[in-house]
Amino acid sequence: MKENGIRQMMLSIAGGLLCGVGVLGAYPLIPAYFAALYLEQANGVLLFGCMGIGIALFLPMTAGVKYMVALLVIWGAVRLIQWANEGCPAFLAGGMAAVVTMILSFAGGLMAWKDQLKLPVILLEGLFVFGAVVLLNRMLHALLHAQVQLPEEAHSESNNGERLRSYAESFQGLSQIFYTMSRKKNTYPMDEIGQIQNELTGKICASCDSCALCWERDSSPLYGVMSQMLGRIWQTGRTEEETENELGQYCKKSRDMVEEALRVFQRVNLNHAWYNRLLENRQVIAEQLDAMAYIMEDCAREERILDAQEKRALAEIRYQAKELGIVVDELHLIERVDGRIKMEAVLRSRFGGCISLKGFLRAGGHTLGKNMRVTADARSFIGKEAAKFVFYEDTNYRSVQGIARLKKDEAKISGDNFSFLELERGELLLGLSDGMGSGSTACKESEMVLDLVERFMAAGFSVETAIRMMNSAMVMKGENDLYSTVDLCSVDMYTGAGQIYKIGAAATFIKRRDKVECIRSESLPVGVQAGIELEKHEIQLYDGDFVVMVTDGVLEYLHVPKPEETMQEVIGSIQTNNPGILAKRIMERVLLFTGGHAKDDMTVLAACIWEKA
Repeated sequence: MKENGIRQMMLSIAGGLLCGVGVLGAYPLIPAYFAALYLEQANGVLLFGCMGIGIALFLPMTAGVKYMVALLVIWGAVRLIQWANEGCPAFLAGGMAAVVTMILSFAGGLMAWKDQLKLPVILLEGLFVFGAVVLLNRMLHALLHAQVQLPEEAHSESNNGERLRSYAESFQGLSQIFYTMSRKKNTYPMDEIGQIQNELTGKICASCDSCALCWERDSSPLYGVMSQMLGRIWQTGRTEEETENELGQYCKKSRDMVEEALRVFQRVNLNHAWYNRLLENRQVIAEQLDAMAYIMEDCAREERILDAQEKRALAEIRYQAKELGIVVDELHLIERVDGRIKMEAVLRSRFGGCISLKGFLRAGGHTLGKNMRVTADARSFIGKEAAKFVFYEDTNYRSVQGIARLKKDEAKISGDNFSFLELERGELLLGLSDGMGSGSTACKESEMVLDLVERFMAAGFSVETAIRMMNSAMVMKGENDLYSTVDLCSVDMYTGAGQIYKIGAAATFIKRRDKVECIRSESLPVGVQAGIELEKHEIQLYDGDFVVMVTDGVLEYLHVPKPEETMQEVIGSIQTNNPGILAKRIMERVLLFTGGHAKDDMTVLAACIWEKA
């Protein structure tokens, strides 16, 4: 602000010096320069004073009086227009300055003032004033709002990216260590069997008077009998009567030996179970570390600030905003990681009124040659207080969604949950989750699954990372063996390309103009195991295509040999462009197969995309 004030002072002084520039007895630069600089919110008193001094020094008295009156009229007229319209465009100020100057020159000629201009000169002066105001206003705007990006800032951004990459490598290395530590032991190694045998003989045989007789020879049959018994317990968890009788022939404490062996193996099994649980938790931690490494790598691929390369575009946007009565306190043009444009601006109205944001949006889009959109939560008007706005390159597609749901007969709450999430980065996420069972418990489980995915996606995670993070959280939670299926569809609203991720979910259907495609899955629900294997299906959607997602309850009770093929026929027979109507009609057709009963929670989710006009 201080630098801008110094620039205005210097330009005001320059205006006083320009008063000495005249052609054919006319001084058109005086009203033109005054109007152009005053439009830039210059200090009117300072500007008028500097140019008044210049007029007094360089102009004859009659011409000086005329141009002083012209400056006063222009000053008042511009203020009046700005008050009425929250802004004064340069062409309007230029036309007004030209008309005022011509009227005063023509009136002076009628009153036979000395050295007054001829009519052709008056007309030429008016045209010059109009053009000069428009051109000078652009030049002065560029001078007053010129910004320089310090090299230290770019160097700091580069250092931050390098640091994040090094952090990501560290997290990936730590993740590999946890993965190596998380290999499960599903069998007992032979050395552990030997330790169990030594523990048994040390505890039972050490207090027996016959210990020396039983174990004094390496060829004692007790070795074979003990190994056979331990092997049987190892394989089946119990001993056989024949083995116990054979052991009794050589050991008078055979009953104690068997009971102790069973207790030892029970304890060992419990230790193994806890150890394997620990290994699962290590694998979960490894997955979370991998996710953190991914996020850091993603952050290291920083959005590139284009302020230095796009100075002309930024200057043009500022100028167009000024024409609308908008003050741009900050303006940045950013290239996102995906190569698309984002614009951040801090805006306020110049005179405290409310100005529609649509005008600035159109001006920015026209300058950049792209359709732009504002964030969904942004205000619609620019007010007196400065506010930050974020604008994104607009998507090529729009989407409409519909839903149809039925609870299980006699159930109060459905265990199915759904989600529609439109992200600012131009991605549409459709989600459907079926909690195991029905009722409030299943509802809470499926709701938690979708809520976690939404949170991770909104935080900037990819779909794969969001699913893995959600699954690791559900594995750690692991209450009462409650699991949920997850059906996710992610669509890039710029290109129509999409991916479908299915985790224990029912089939998904793509309804096109001439056919219906089916995408099946065979995978476990989330939360069953730490190392989840994602089933990813690539799709390409076009104008008018539908995505139809259903839960298990819709397909399982059609009572036909091939329910997926039947559902394809049902969807293909329904002719509508409304996703809500499509979902409801699918549900009505399904109820014809079930006799009007819902033997399980049933949910149909439909979404359609259309190209924007």
